[in-house]
Amino acid sequence: MFALTPRLTLRPGWPEDAPALARAIGHEAVVRNLSRAPWPYGVADAQAFLALPRGAHEARFQICERFGDHRLIGGIGLHLEAHGDWELGYWLTPDAWGRGYATEAGRAVLDIARHALGLRRVVARHFVDNPASGRVMRKLGFAPTGTRSRLPTLSRGGEVECIDFAIDLRGDGEAADDPSNMPIAA
Repeated sequence: MFALTPRLTLRPGWPEDAPALARAIGHEAVVRNLSRAPWPYGVADAQAFLALPRGAHEARFQICERFGDHRLIGGIGLHLEAHGDWELGYWLTPDAWGRGYATEAGRAVLDIARHALGLRRVVARHFVDNPASGRVMRKLGFAPTGTRSRLPTLSRGGEVECIDFAIDLRGDGEAADDPSNMPIAA
């Protein structure tokens, strides 16, 4: 699966992306806000991540600038949580922060979730000490659920408190059990 936005290309990660991925994510300021990335993060970690199998509905993308050298600047994806919810996660390399890229990529992935995958609800969370991520979630239409959770993190070596968000992708009032709400092909 691929997606193009006005400024970005969202595409699958390939084994040859490992050095660029390690450069982009290999900043403590990035990794400290991710639950599954170790610190320090090196090429071997990128190779292992890129080799992970994907489920049929798991939309996992590298975020690349669409113009210029098409450099890899982040990652975004949906993954199925153990309790059955689809979760949106994303990160950007520091020199791409503050440009609206996370929101732009997030809109594309939520469109895929809604129209290609037929998802009805997506959750997201951010660490309490990362309010910038919460602002992105709100711009995407997520709303705080009123709950907080604790998430184990490799980079911090313990659990971190998170603020939980969710978005209902049936924005037009579709009935959740309506069998005519079939996903379109991806």
